[in-house]
Amino acid sequence: MADALSDERRPVVVAARRTPIGRAGGALAGVEVSTLLAAVIRDALADARADPGLVDDVLVGNAVGGGGNPARLAALEAGLPVEVPGVSVDRQCGSGLEAVVLACRLVAAGAGEVYLAGGGESVSTAPWRVRPPRRPGGLPEFYARPRFAPESVGDPEMGVAAENVAAAYGVSRRRQDEFALRSHRRAVAAWRAGRFAAETTPVDTGRARVTRDECPRPDTSLAALAALPAVFVAGGTVTAGNSCPVNDGAAMVVVTSVAAARRLGHRRGLGFVDAAGAGVDPGMLGIGPVAATRRLRARNPALDPRAVHRVEFNEAFAAQVLASLDALGIDPEHVNLDGGALALGHPYGASGAVLVTRLYSQLVRERADGVPPCGARALAMMGIAGGLGISALFESLAW
Repeated sequence: MADALSDERRPVVVAARRTPIGRAGGALAGVEVSTLLAAVIRDALADARADPGLVDDVLVGNAVGGGGNPARLAALEAGLPVEVPGVSVDRQCGSGLEAVVLACRLVAAGAGEVYLAGGGESVSTAPWRVRPPRRPGGLPEFYARPRFAPESVGDPEMGVAAENVAAAYGVSRRRQDEFALRSHRRAVAAWRAGRFAAETTPVDTGRARVTRDECPRPDTSLAALAALPAVFVAGGTVTAGNSCPVNDGAAMVVVTSVAAARRLGHRRGLGFVDAAGAGVDPGMLGIGPVAATRRLRARNPALDPRAVHRVEFNEAFAAQVLASLDALGIDPEHVNLDGGALALGHPYGASGAVLVTRLYSQLVRERADGVPPCGARALAMMGIAGGLGISALFESLAW
């Protein structure tokens, strides 16, 4: 249980929602990121039993959108009072988790008591990136992504960095394919068992009502994955099958103090313990979670990543997940028990909040047998473009 100080101000997640995750150009292709976010804002607030006017701020992670302030836009689209502010966060694919951590830090500091925090991404509707002409009369220049590191340091494409990690850490092609297959099988099994139903907010696209994730494949096999060619480096091991797809989706949680949660009628929640970010060589960006988790552990000496009840690790590439887990001594079998981004998808700015939503479901909403109602610990972990990692520690609470 929380100590005396945290009894009133301890940050706790009391509600968590996500949209179905759609493939880029797929089921959610016509839905703007603000609309995806508005849907989960409304449902998360309803689950939290919180009046919209109680919200101190809305924090939203977004990585590839058109700028502006999608947090404010989504808050207004969701019907929140104009007095509720919003701020948008960009730590690339760690943005959604960073937004949740920031909300928890604000509650712990006493800056407020009720926050909406999460992330959203609509790769399908994101504007193209274009630079102005370099000289008068010249042509505009299209580009795929911004720079994450100077050329003097190295700024490889994500897939190339995944190949670097696979080679440096000895992660074989077969292990990567086996991990990807397990992700799909677990995600399919979770949907069939109804484990995603309570956390998922359907999205009306105007053409259809989308209720399920689009990417998990019940028909994939190890043979099918093994037949795929390497896509980033000739003769490499990273393929379309052991890499995440590109996706649309949103996720949002409600973070309150324990005192506010009690007033709202809650008796359980996902308590925030601590989080850490760290940097690594951008050429090996996939091992960022190792440095972040080690920094987190330095501040929390009792933390043993191998012994926590649940680990949700963003599966951008099987190679970097396996390399990071190996370095930390975590058994991959105990990670992402309902599948991860290799199957569900990776809507960049939302993915970190999806991890927290999954942990909330597993430890609080639909607590599994053997998980204690108070004190079960969980980690959310992500590698991030530019050579970054973030790791956040949570635990189940009852009061």
